[in-house]
Amino acid sequence: MQQKTTKAPIKNEADNGLRNLRGTISMARTADKDSATSQFFLNVADNAFLDHGQRDFGYAVFGKVVKGMEVVDKISQVPTGNVGPYQNVPTKPVVILSAKVLP
Repeated sequence: MQQKTTKAPIKNEADNGLRNLRGTISMARTADKDSATSQFFLNVADNAFLDHGQRDFGYAVFGKVVKGMEVVDKISQVPTGNVGPYQNVPTKPVVILSAKVLP
């Protein structure tokens, strides 16, 4: 794994009223609330502790899986391990071939 260059971090919009529920897509970030760049995660369960105001500013939900949640469930079952300084990384690459923005 190699770190890739990203654009500047974006403002955290976790106070947008959306919740980290199963099937939602959220921005990953560091401890700095406004540090999200290009990483995201898929919620495979309801994760209220990631919502705005639960522990801290929260993690901004920006999308939702509308078709193919069974694929997300399969991805969540891929074995993980340590790769260099990174923990809990899939031992085999997981590649998303397509995603669409729906109106």
